[in-house]
Amino acid sequence: MKKFTLKHVFEGLRSTVQQPQAKPEQVSIVETLQAENFQVAKTVRHGFPYQPTSLAFDPIQKVLAVGTKHGSIRLIGRPGVDVHVRHESEAAVLHMLFLINEGALVAATADDAIHLWNYRQKRPEIVHSLKFQRERITCLFLPFQSKWLYVGTERGNIHIVNIEVFQLSGYTINWNKAVELSRKTHPGAVVHLSDCPVDPSKLLIGYDSGSLVVWDLKNKAADARYQCAEPLKSISWHHEGKQFMCSHSDGSLTTWAIKQTTSKPVSAIFPHAKTNKEGKQEPCKCIQKVEWKCSKNGDTFVIFSGGLTNDRAGRTPSITVIHGKTTTVLEMEHNVVDFITLCESPFASDFAEPYALVVLLHNDLVVVDLHTQGYPCFENPYSMDLHESPVTCCTYLADCPADLIPAFYSVGARGQKRQGFSEREWPISGGEWGSSCSYAEMIITGHADGTVKFWDASSVSLQVLYKLKTAKVFEKPRTRSIDGDEDPFAIQHIFLCPESRLLCIAGATAHVVLFKYFKQETTGEVPCLEIPIVYEVYESGDCSPEYEFPPRPTLQASLDYFVPIRVRGGSQKKAAGYQADLVCLTPWVDGEPPGSISALSINSSYGLLSYGNESGLVIVDYIAKSCLLNMGTPELYGNADPYQRVPRSPKRADSSKEDERCKSPSSDQDSQSPEDKLDGSFSRSRSSSISSLENISSEAIQCLAFADSYTRKNDSQMAPTLWVGTSLGSVIQVMVSIPPLETRLSTPATVIPSGTIFRLKGSVLAMSFLDCNGALIPYQYESWRDANKEKKLERTPTKSLVDNRMSPTNSGEQTWGDRQFVVIGSEKVARVVALPSQNCVYKQIITEVSFVVKAEIIQIKDSVCLVCYVATGHISVFSLPSLRQLIYVDFLPLVDLSFQTRKTGIVDPMLSIWGQQMFVNEDTDQIARTFCFTNYGHGMYLCSPTEIQKFTLASDFCKELQNLLGELFQPHDMPEPPKQSFFKGLFGGGVSQLDREELFGESSGKGSRSVAKHVPGPTAQLEALNAKAGSVAGDVARTRMLMVERGQKLSELEERTGRMMNESESFSTAAHQLMLKYKDKKWYQL
Repeated sequence: MKKFTLKHVFEGLRSTVQQPQAKPEQVSIVETLQAENFQVAKTVRHGFPYQPTSLAFDPIQKVLAVGTKHGSIRLIGRPGVDVHVRHESEAAVLHMLFLINEGALVAATADDAIHLWNYRQKRPEIVHSLKFQRERITCLFLPFQSKWLYVGTERGNIHIVNIEVFQLSGYTINWNKAVELSRKTHPGAVVHLSDCPVDPSKLLIGYDSGSLVVWDLKNKAADARYQCAEPLKSISWHHEGKQFMCSHSDGSLTTWAIKQTTSKPVSAIFPHAKTNKEGKQEPCKCIQKVEWKCSKNGDTFVIFSGGLTNDRAGRTPSITVIHGKTTTVLEMEHNVVDFITLCESPFASDFAEPYALVVLLHNDLVVVDLHTQGYPCFENPYSMDLHESPVTCCTYLADCPADLIPAFYSVGARGQKRQGFSEREWPISGGEWGSSCSYAEMIITGHADGTVKFWDASSVSLQVLYKLKTAKVFEKPRTRSIDGDEDPFAIQHIFLCPESRLLCIAGATAHVVLFKYFKQETTGEVPCLEIPIVYEVYESGDCSPEYEFPPRPTLQASLDYFVPIRVRGGSQKKAAGYQADLVCLTPWVDGEPPGSISALSINSSYGLLSYGNESGLVIVDYIAKSCLLNMGTPELYGNADPYQRVPRSPKRADSSKEDERCKSPSSDQDSQSPEDKLDGSFSRSRSSSISSLENISSEAIQCLAFADSYTRKNDSQMAPTLWVGTSLGSVIQVMVSIPPLETRLSTPATVIPSGTIFRLKGSVLAMSFLDCNGALIPYQYESWRDANKEKKLERTPTKSLVDNRMSPTNSGEQTWGDRQFVVIGSEKVARVVALPSQNCVYKQIITEVSFVVKAEIIQIKDSVCLVCYVATGHISVFSLPSLRQLIYVDFLPLVDLSFQTRKTGIVDPMLSIWGQQMFVNEDTDQIARTFCFTNYGHGMYLCSPTEIQKFTLASDFCKELQNLLGELFQPHDMPEPPKQSFFKGLFGGGVSQLDREELFGESSGKGSRSVAKHVPGPTAQLEALNAKAGSVAGDVARTRMLMVERGQKLSELEERTGRMMNESESFSTAAHQLMLKYKDKKWYQL
């Protein structure tokens, strides 16, 4: 039996009263989006490979490979040709070798596995893998044009792998056979393997302890042994094969002859050693790697990393180039990970002809020109400086206005002409570009030092267009931030109006700067407004404060105000590009800093700027340079505040928890259904990591949207409004009144909250407006004008709010129907509310046990949808306006983005057991700032501190992606080997040949299965499956043929049997007739 309460009675009376009103006509909206229109896939990765560990280069294909600590490999060709692959194990890539000019790469990972990558196709794949089970891999060597890979291990053994089938050869060099029998200690791990340039049967083995062995592969015995005084780091051969050079841990370089009678090296030098006052040599740091290269003109290059004296080595990472008798030290900004000398010839026995030096640093990639005097660097054409200052927020725009990217490039290229770089062509020029995209894309990144960078992200490339340094607007702070504290100018929010080119940023010191784009340099002062966000709640219950405010209307003499940063005073010279037009500062109050800016929006048609923090809202008229409203969030409710609050001061959230008490409203608003009440046990405030209603410390402004909409229920005409979404799920309307054009400069706009409140569960993340046909209503804007050409303020035609499919909104004949939908997405739910009736026509629970990190309303395939990234790692897409779920796919674990938070290990395992994976020490605001969705179904996120990953939701784009991606592998002819001189051939001094197949092939036996296990790649598994399927099909066909043949033989036998039967019957008949003929005759009658 249904239970009736007084509440149900009132609801029934209310519905009865509302019955005479005209009901809006239900418009059937055809939604074209289907699940098959969506396919989530990662596309391209840009930036510097995070935590690099290894380097490799193909001298013929001119492709560079960079391995990382997390198992990733970046294959880089010419600018625009960049492919990212990753090992499933995510183990660090320790060693890499190219199969030169064959389109393959061998990589050894920290889990003691060797993988063969095939990059002949646009998406490289693993062909084979070999997992070592007993020994750790420490060294790899692959002779040029050979299929036999030498693998050195930590135990000092050398194994040989056939890279065609990835199987071990029976030929093994054990350490106890390589070293002298009299040696009583283990020589250590194998750190170097290489064969003699002129005699490939001689394998040079270098052990960690300094032991050197020249192994004769044919005789299976040591040909020569040497012992270095210091531990060994690397070895490099002279191209004639008579000498080799070693680098050591004490900063020395030793040279050894292949045929020497003494136990000491031919030479031993300390390139950077100094003698102190006592006459003793100062100790030096180790030389990690050395390369010995020669040119045909007689020039010799000895290039090594490290080796400086201890007093400089810790402060100055370096690369040293000894060219003849000249020594040049190239100081690096970061620690050197690895380097490779780029040479013209791939043959070890030929003159190398070095022309460039690629240096992989911990945070940069440097290429040095060895042909130009002074060794200048090449200007890096890649987006390797994305992390020049840590990325703090991102904005992604697809389908930008056609003139926007050229405008940024014109002012960016003009101010970024850098001197001191090599004029030669960039040497890493492999691969070929793919096709281009039909629309322009742009990514804007904000950085910790206050820099804003604009990038051309069209197609699959990323090129910097323009850099804006917002810190130049302010005076230099007297005290710098302590390590661990956020930079005072760090960018936290970016809002760009592409059509008007207005740019607004919010910084870490709760400051907001509005920039305008100018083609020419100008001079002028920068206006500044100091706007505190102060509110008082009156105990008398009169919650109707005056809503129109001057810049600082509520300043009280008893409060102490302090501004930590100051704008540069006086007339300032402003370079072409973005120039500061207005600065809004939020002062400290009574020694308490204001909360960080949590939402930001501008509207060029209204001439308004709005922002909010964890305490309240600010609206500024940037044309009249005046503050229209600054008040606390509770004051926006007026008399409709659903909470009972006590007076409080504007302190930080952590210091005000004991001063604020919030209770649920006793009755619902008209626009609030009972199931939309705030449920603290399931909602999570984005400004606090505690999901309890009693512990909510503040109500932050989370979302702002300017739009022409309906301010009151059943209004007949639209008006300018600002929609405000809060962290407690409230949506509040603010009415905006714009003065006429004639008085716009002198008369500021006016704003006042309308009292209309919608309530959702969870913090509001996104709001957008649809017309009556379900099409996205574009925002109003004023097109950009060149201020030098048009001095008069004339309002240009704005983009119409009414889509060509939308019915007129100002007609009095259509006041009976809803003409607009507002889509509101929160951390928990989504609602579609019809306007002006304010009826909730559609609602959807996005997640019950988790929360939404990022939500956006985007356009795709001429339709609109709501896209959400949930904390469980899934992406959910809903069709609009029906909120029908289209896809729910697993995409990216949230813990993979935890590097952006201040503490690691942020997921509480107990909460994950309960189904609520919550960040204990840090919320997801920072992750949401660098996670973007945009039109055409594109998206991006900061996948590491130095890289951004682009992805797509559109299945059509996934089909076109193969054409957009460049080709890494290009067919090239193999260069001719060096010609052998007549005398060297006559007297046996030339390059000898070695039949490795005879040594390491089947005659050597099979390798032990206990040493390594072969793991076929996906392609090999598919081929094996196809082969197996083919063999089964062949067996079935053979069986069928046999059955047919047997049937034919049986039919022939049947026919033969029939003929025999007929013949026997005829014989029987003839015999019977003969018997009758001679039955009555005597013998003498015959």
